[in-house]
Amino acid sequence: MKLRLEDNMLRLRLDEPEVAAFRQQGRLETIVPLGLTAADSLTYTLERDSATPVLAVRHEAGRVRVLVPATVADGWTSSEAISLRGTQEVADNQVVHILVEKDLGCKH
Repeated sequence: MKLRLEDNMLRLRLDEPEVAAFRQQGRLETIVPLGLTAADSLTYTLERDSATPVLAVRHEAGRVRVLVPATVADGWTSSEAISLRGTQEVADNQVVHILVEKDLGCKH
């Protein structure tokens, strides 16, 4: 799973095996070590969440969580739809755009 942050956009791209794993497990996680200890890492997850009404992002210490409503996740992973899009209001009257995509054509 690839994470891209640009200006006010957060984008996750999943290859075909990752889409299948998300469909089965409801959660994907990637840990990027950024220092000498485990605490010096960035973890980002994609999570199927029945309590979340819309696509959302949560930031915690060293962790970025993208939450997908359960019914949306189920429909998306079993369809030919390529992307999920959402926006979320954040500080100072700004928004962050959230994009989750199937990266089915990527071969690298």
